Amino acid sequence: MKRPWRDTFYVAVEGIVYAFNTQRNMKVHAIITFMVILLGIVARLSWMEWLWIMAAIAMVFAMELMNTAVEAVVDLVMPDPHPLAKIAKDTAAGAVFITAVFAVFVGVVIFAKPLFYIARTMLL
Repeated sequence: MKRPWRDTFYVAVEGIVYAFNTQRNMKVHAIITFMVILLGIVARLSWMEWLWIMAAIAMVFAMELMNTAVEAVVDLVMPDPHPLAKIAKDTAAGAVFITAVFAVFVGVVIFAKPLFYIARTMLL
């Protein structure tokens, strides 16, 4: 039986909610995202800077969701420790790490100048 098209959104949201409720790093990413958005508002980022920031945020969240999916499948298929299960989980975590490092790099490039200006203004 085919499910209605709108159900695809429902199951996607269920997956996101599951990850937020069960994965500590999703909560950490959400807190950092909130702080970055506030900082971006204060720094009055350009639309191009916002585009880079939002792309980096989306990549980190998407990769964290994929990591959660890989971990769930590996745990289902291989409940006992196994070297290949470890490799699957570790490489998925590595993908999250790479996107998080990229996001930090984007943030440093975009926020360095505004933060320097704000700090210099406050000290004068």
